[in-house]
Amino acid sequence: MKKIKNDTIASRAGIESDKQYGSVIPPLYLSTNFVFDEVGHLPEYDYTRCGNPTRDILANALSEIEGGVGAEITSSGMAAISLVANILDLNASVILPHDCYGGTHRLFTSLKEKGVLDIHFINQGNLQATIKKIDEIKPALIWLETPSNPLLQVVDIQAISAAAKLANALIAVDNTFLSPVLQNPLKLGADIVVHSTTKYINGHSDVIGGAAITNNQELLTKLKYWANNLGLTGSPFDSYQTMRGLRTLSLRMEKHEKNAKALVEVLSNNKKVAKVYYPGLPHHESHDIAKKQQNGFGGMFSFELEGGLPAVKKFFAEIKNFALAESLGGFESLICHPYTMTHAPLSPEEKEAAGISEGLVRISTGLENTDDLIDDLNIALQKI
Repeated sequence: MKKIKNDTIASRAGIESDKQYGSVIPPLYLSTNFVFDEVGHLPEYDYTRCGNPTRDILANALSEIEGGVGAEITSSGMAAISLVANILDLNASVILPHDCYGGTHRLFTSLKEKGVLDIHFINQGNLQATIKKIDEIKPALIWLETPSNPLLQVVDIQAISAAAKLANALIAVDNTFLSPVLQNPLKLGADIVVHSTTKYINGHSDVIGGAAITNNQELLTKLKYWANNLGLTGSPFDSYQTMRGLRTLSLRMEKHEKNAKALVEVLSNNKKVAKVYYPGLPHHESHDIAKKQQNGFGGMFSFELEGGLPAVKKFFAEIKNFALAESLGGFESLICHPYTMTHAPLSPEEKEAAGISEGLVRISTGLENTDDLIDDLNIALQKI
């Protein structure tokens, strides 16, 4: 039988599963506990922290789309990252990108300071140096974030995964920036895929959630054990809302990318912009890798304004159709200053090493009219 496509999986997940009343849309199971048929006979569901049918519909859909054997839905994206960290042994070595998301950097740095894990931040864009580091320290886990936040650096998942296998290391990939529509790391050799479902998968900026998906049954058992053990599992209502967002993900990603490409073109031709970071640009350092392993270039990009922080403040004061806020992936366009917002936890030295300057601006393009967004950018740039 021919495998159905991702948008069909998302549209059909859980449909017609209600055996009691025959509702087309799967019901929301808010119950914290479930009835035992008899003493000593464990039912499929007993307590919602351990398992819930609403949460499982989302988990199964994401697992099928990503090409995994199963998934765990968590209460946030950071909960999903923490879950992966907790399946590791004490003092295990972990390699991470030097330019990863600020929350990821803070979590693993904190675990290092507590003596829980041995952490190494490196520039994974240098493939040979990355492979050398893997061979040198034999890490338990290699954490990839591709494209990275906020500079959109893309790393070669397949090549790094091959090196990881030789070192008996796990590969976990944060796939939040692209969603399962535009990239499937498990098919490129990764062991675990992590999402902040808060972002594109939910897509409406009204639910916090996360997911960890794997193609390894033993890893899935570990993930589920520790999610239950630590109380990291997502709520049924949040899972229900996120599933609603997943159903339109493919359609939304098309518009997000269309708007991003249009805005990137405008910024690339403006003299007040020093540099634009978007893998869809042919001259972007990661363009060839992105083209090889992604199904598109996504709706996220960053750019450097000439004039540094004063120019950024003036630009933000003039912009009208972009909300100055953290997060990304919603239907609304967002603009962000990574130096003081998403990456504020990093020290000035760490920001410099990651390439995050005071003049850097990050945009998550929404679903607004393309011309309106272009006009807004042009007017704001003129006022600097």
